[in-house]
Amino acid sequence: MPLRPPAGFISAFFDPLNNPNAPTIGTATAGDASASVTFTAPTNVGGSAISSYSALSTPGGLVGTAASSPISVTGLTNGTAYTFAVWATNTYGPSAYSASSGSVTPNIYAYFGGGLLGGSRTASVQRVAFGTSGNATSFGDLTEARSWVGACASATRGVWAGGRNTSLANVNTIDYVTLSTGGGGSYFGDLTSARIQPAGASNSTRGLFAGGSGSTSSINYITIATTGNATSFGGLTVGRYGAGGCASPTRAVFSGGGSSASADAGTNIIDYVTIDTTGNATDFGDLILACTDVSACSNATRGVTFGGRSNSTAFNTIEYITIASTGNATDFGDLTQKVPYCAAAASSIYAIRSGGSVDYSTATNVMDYITLASTGNATDFGDLTNTTEQHAGCSNAHGGLQ
Repeated sequence: MPLRPPAGFISAFFDPLNNPNAPTIGTATAGDASASVTFTAPTNVGGSAISSYSALSTPGGLVGTAASSPISVTGLTNGTAYTFAVWATNTYGPSAYSASSGSVTPNIYAYFGGGLLGGSRTASVQRVAFGTSGNATSFGDLTEARSWVGACASATRGVWAGGRNTSLANVNTIDYVTLSTGGGGSYFGDLTSARIQPAGASNSTRGLFAGGSGSTSSINYITIATTGNATSFGGLTVGRYGAGGCASPTRAVFSGGGSSASADAGTNIIDYVTIDTTGNATDFGDLILACTDVSACSNATRGVTFGGRSNSTAFNTIEYITIASTGNATDFGDLTQKVPYCAAAASSIYAIRSGGSVDYSTATNVMDYITLASTGNATDFGDLTNTTEQHAGCSNAHGGLQ
């Protein structure tokens, strides 16, 4: 970068002898069409206090401004690599630019972890970018191979909980991965009890895991940015496992699942909680089909439920609800396959279904997608790295984060 005032800035008081020194660049972290840029303020602030700091993107020339580190730069193009330089401004004008940051690529990703992979339980987490069809790539591994997990996420962390391990024991383990880096999972803490097939949902702060094996009604919550054991939140209206979970920033919704009365037949129950409180769930309405082993995801407005089964009959149905209201689900369209035990993840625009057990018999590696604001049948998206079922999905831009 040239050692000159940033383009377009010359004030009536401009005096290069009293300008601040350049900040020291830190790291840039990619988000959804955005990046967060850290820096260290200069020791020499010049002839007056620094009033603001700004970061400039290359390419694009997009600028973000803040009073201190970090600086958020928005309006970036997902899938494009960017670097950033920072400058400081006081009454006398701007500093020189800092050195450039490392390159980062904003994007929105779906993450699918755990499950049965080719018949064996796996710790694998796979990743796929929204918006462009294509196959998944390996992201890293959870701390333990297990199937029938639940998942939720913030913009920076993906969290997987519960499941059944290679010894066929139900576990209460909670793992997390750092979504911006990839690599292995880390131990987060424990659920209040060991369980399989809990339904996960979250906003940017809190993750919820509802129901699970033994048709429990228990809902646990965690604070995603920390670590530690889960805390009791309340209960579902009916104890069940294999439900689908999704969220807006304020509500978590849990759909379907196997009840204690008839786990294989499933239920059509939809209920909801207010995420930032605690307490028992409230009835929302009904699914069209009573089913278990479904998956669900959402943007901030609309939640969708995929697939499932009743006894040995598999479904390819897609149903949707408006999260801020209550009422029965509406038909959206069909998946390309009849799949219980699939996983799902969403951005503000798209929802992806991954894997599952076709016709309740054979695992698949197929992924489908839909556009959430419309209705209609799903379209092929690409393939997982292996045939996978009984896994769980999350994303860094789902409805609870919007």
